[in-house]
Amino acid sequence: MRLAAWQRGRTGVALVDAGMRELWHTGFMHNRVRMVVASFLIKNLLIDWRRGEEWFWDTLVDADAANNPFNWQWVAGSGADAAPYFRVFNPDLQAKKFDPQEAYVQRWAPEHRSPTPPEPIVDLGESRKAALDAFDTMKRTAQS
Repeated sequence: MRLAAWQRGRTGVALVDAGMRELWHTGFMHNRVRMVVASFLIKNLLIDWRRGEEWFWDTLVDADAANNPFNWQWVAGSGADAAPYFRVFNPDLQAKKFDPQEAYVQRWAPEHRSPTPPEPIVDLGESRKAALDAFDTMKRTAQS
């Protein structure tokens, strides 16, 4: 259910929804938004990065057999040149920084700027904490 919501841009998170709808309609998404939607899938929804990579492979017109998995692993914190596993992009802060006029969100997910925007399927703060707790548990398990 959460994977399908993410794929269709129905997460209730404005920048994520806008990016996923742009991808669905055009086959393209800006690199910054790619990182944000990937982080959201992996770290806020706790869905394996390979599911996102598969979806991008099927929907991106510029899909690349090498770049796609490496980019997903970078976001997940599991690749050869990975970002720190504890980096969790906050889609709301990213939107404020990179879409301050809300033009991108207004174009692709206008209901988020309505008087009754959709409810997010996860709380960004709680889901970030859950991801970091899961990583901490894995780290402790690997050390013992």
